[in-house]
Amino acid sequence: MAPPMTLFLLTIIVQLCNGEMAARKFPAMLVFGDSTVDAGNNNYITTLFRGDHPPYGMDFPGKISTGRLSDGKLIPDMLASRLGLKESVPPFLQPNLSDDEILTGVSFASAGSGYDELTSVVSQAIPVSKQPGYLRDHVKRVKNIVGEERASRIVSNALVMVSAGTNDFIFNYYDLPTRRFQFSISQYQDFLLKKLHKLVKELYHLGCRKMVVSGLPPVGCLPIQMTAKSHLLRSCIDTENKDAESYNGKLKNLLPRIQAELQGSKILYADIYSPMIQMMNNPNKYGFEEIRRGCCGSGLLEAGPLCNGLTQVCSNPSKYMFWDSIHPSESTYRFLALNLTLELLPEFS
Repeated sequence: MAPPMTLFLLTIIVQLCNGEMAARKFPAMLVFGDSTVDAGNNNYITTLFRGDHPPYGMDFPGKISTGRLSDGKLIPDMLASRLGLKESVPPFLQPNLSDDEILTGVSFASAGSGYDELTSVVSQAIPVSKQPGYLRDHVKRVKNIVGEERASRIVSNALVMVSAGTNDFIFNYYDLPTRRFQFSISQYQDFLLKKLHKLVKELYHLGCRKMVVSGLPPVGCLPIQMTAKSHLLRSCIDTENKDAESYNGKLKNLLPRIQAELQGSKILYADIYSPMIQMMNNPNKYGFEEIRRGCCGSGLLEAGPLCNGLTQVCSNPSKYMFWDSIHPSESTYRFLALNLTLELLPEFS
């Protein structure tokens, strides 16, 4: 009998083959959010929240520090490859993007951003609410390249990803409790969901129709949160995880209502929480040896400017669930991307 890991990999291969039909439906990808999907836009603005230096990108092709806050590729890159679009999704602010790059999609995301504009006051990132403004400029360029009719088809059939929210809770509620003085946790969740609702409607009015909106990860299991509140035991912070579950439940219920408002739209919820909890509970199944600290430095605090060329790095990032104290490793993203490919993309007709 094959060992468990071999069976697991065989299952993945079979599922990937079954998912091939879902991988040819989208002419482009358009990506909005925070560092989980920022391909390097922060390289072109004034902020410390950047991954444009080693050891970031050590597993990216060519070992290039692109601005992605991981050791390698992000989920949009992996999905773009699966869709046959390209091997990576570039940042919109990258100068001199080719017409082909423009037509097949870009990322407007900014590391350190959130739905709450106050989040970007701390990080100096591009708030998620401002990112549709870049989409307007992008659509104009697409129209200039292929004409208005084809541009409309590209945008309406593009796979749109939205991934944000974690920074809002960490920056404004848990670690820097500015919003805690104004809102209960339930009220702050509702406040953010109103912002998200407005964002999705704006994307719709700009022509987007096929959207995937990510929920929160288990925030209390991020290494930096363990360091802040469970430094010795290094156990997940249950209250923060319960808050994430509660927010995700509200988001999952909200999206069908938004879809019903926006004729011709398809808006799906992407569950990030459950697969990450499964990885935490069954690390060996996924090939992980370390799930409580990042690969970069001590793995307890280092991220962004603190994860740099002077910090030590683990010998094999693929054995780590987290790359730094906040961001998943490329290996973790690969499992999440696989889940999205199999569970969500077939839902789009």
